[in-house]
Amino acid sequence: MGGLGPWPAALGPKCFRVRAIRDFRTVTGHTPKPPAVFLMGPTASGKTDLAIALRERLPVELVSVDSAMVYRGMDIGTAKPGADELARAPHRLIDICDPSEAYSAARFREDALREIKAIFAAGRIPLLVGGTMLYFRALQYGLSTLPASDPHIRGRLETEMEIDGLPALHARLARVDPAAAARIHPNDPQRTLRALEVWEASGRPISELQRGNRQAMPFRAIKLVRSPASRAALHERIDRRFVQMLEQGLVAEVESLIARGDLHPDLPSMRSVGYRQVWAWLRGETDRDEMVRRGQAATRQLAKRQFTWLRSETDAHWLAADGDVLDQAVRLLASGGGGD
Repeated sequence: MGGLGPWPAALGPKCFRVRAIRDFRTVTGHTPKPPAVFLMGPTASGKTDLAIALRERLPVELVSVDSAMVYRGMDIGTAKPGADELARAPHRLIDICDPSEAYSAARFREDALREIKAIFAAGRIPLLVGGTMLYFRALQYGLSTLPASDPHIRGRLETEMEIDGLPALHARLARVDPAAAARIHPNDPQRTLRALEVWEASGRPISELQRGNRQAMPFRAIKLVRSPASRAALHERIDRRFVQMLEQGLVAEVESLIARGDLHPDLPSMRSVGYRQVWAWLRGETDRDEMVRRGQAATRQLAKRQFTWLRSETDAHWLAADGDVLDQAVRLLASGGGGD
């Protein structure tokens, strides 16, 4: 599909909406799909600030794509937008479940499609912002049908993990499903166990099953990537932000979660970067300096995995970090993203 043509940023959001709708309605040969914006990037890259600025310039509504921001009571460690920011630019899919719950990519897809439909119905454009790349992928391509969890297989695998350790199970996964092992972090027990469980239950790699029976998304994605000028600059920002989170009260936040009495370190919510390192320190497993180093290192590893996902997004527009990213984003969206 052709773009919308040159569009000066000064024309304002009404022009953007009218011309976008007109362009998508005048395409011939197929039923046009409405546009949705994916604003992606590594952690600590400034995605939230850019998303808020875009909402103040264009007729977009924000949908969070973050596997940790969905949890209530987890604000500081997730870098959740503050009350003032949310008043200026409400984010959907923030604070939608309790930390005791397990939130999945399948549930995200269902929730996101519902919110996207509502935004389209209001005559506006969805802007999905976050760094949980698996959620973006699930939304864009859908999810394949996998075997139901088998409690006998899962129980045996969990026992083997307790005896042999998670590295041994991840190494086994690398032998039977190299593609899944490359995608799943060696320190991720939940996804490692699930991948091995699927292999044993079906005799087929989970990576193979996930490629089949996928559903097309009912909209056209315009993908923007917000990234720093250099990896070193991002690492410096990550290290500084983790220290700032501690100064803002991250330890007290984790203490309040522990005090509930119904949470444990193996829950998906408590395995979020930052929370698991602080929890380990509060249990006396490390000293404070080691906790800080581990938290910073885990966040840098998260950013590395996000970059790996982002490099596979061949149709994404990378915003130049040394320029005016807001102006770049506005002009790309005004041109229809240059996609088909």
